[in-house]
Amino acid sequence: MQRLQQLYRDEVVPRMMERFGYDNVMQVPRLVKVVINIGLAEALQNPKALEAASNDLMTITGQKPVITRARKSIAAFKVREGNPIGVKVTLRRDRMWAFLDRLMNIALPRQRDFRGVPRTAFDGRGNYTLGLREQLGFVEIDYDTIDKVRGLEVTIVTTAKTDEEARFLLEQLGMPFAQTETEQAVAAA
Repeated sequence: MQRLQQLYRDEVVPRMMERFGYDNVMQVPRLVKVVINIGLAEALQNPKALEAASNDLMTITGQKPVITRARKSIAAFKVREGNPIGVKVTLRRDRMWAFLDRLMNIALPRQRDFRGVPRTAFDGRGNYTLGLREQLGFVEIDYDTIDKVRGLEVTIVTTAKTDEEARFLLEQLGMPFAQTETEQAVAAA
């Protein structure tokens, strides 16, 4: 069992039951999956970019990525229906917990000028999406082997009904959220 998963079962579930007044353990929100996505506009001109991004994503997650294709044609972007426009990986169970642990404790703190992740990136249904500017924060990526610095998007899908429940869940798991202005003022005083 992963360290983060053990933390969730032993400490986070009781805290959430107490805070939100759940009657049953099964009512407590849980993590369902983590989707990591790299959008590649340059894949239209450079097919090797798709392969390079796919290799980076496979190195980070330990799972083979799926190529995402355009659903419809957009003339302004010179995209035709069916063109490859990115790669994505969906992680569940042990791989999800291992990835989240590495993301929160290693990759995010290694980002340049890191002051925490935004608190407002929830979608209204308890899911959180985080954008990273570069894949170099992950220790698995060797700087000398990458062809280009690419950003990636991480979506954490939960069973939480509200953003408040999801935010509390992620805070308890150790997500390094940025301090609000009032928290900064209290810390400075």
